[in-house]
Amino acid sequence: MATQFHLALPCVSINKTRLFYKDMLGAEIGRSSVKWADINLFGNQITFTECGPFKFESKSYNFNGDILPSFHFGVILKKEEWDNMLEALKSKNASIVSQVKFLENKTGEHQSFFVKDPNDFTVEFKCFSKSSDIFNG
Repeated sequence: MATQFHLALPCVSINKTRLFYKDMLGAEIGRSSVKWADINLFGNQITFTECGPFKFESKSYNFNGDILPSFHFGVILKKEEWDNMLEALKSKNASIVSQVKFLENKTGEHQSFFVKDPNDFTVEFKCFSKSSDIFNG
């Protein structure tokens, strides 16, 4: 079943958050007010509310030797879309936190890159070698 998700997150500055998602990631800004905004990230709704920083105790974990952020969210793209997003962010001098290939030559093989938003949230962009492997492995 294909459907959309909704995620609500706190933010430090709604203006900086709007600018990052619109100008850096190319997302559309939906309904909003002075202290909150809906972001359309590839058809999914993320609502940011300006209320201060989020504190998370476990900042990272180890996966096959790669250190990854414990708290992150993102989208799964087709390879061409993934390549285009990576190049677009590089051309905007975005700070790519890391770029990794996971499970090489195994079920679930995929590539990911991570960027930080102005609230210190990590956004992941990933693409699978085989789309049928997204939930397999």
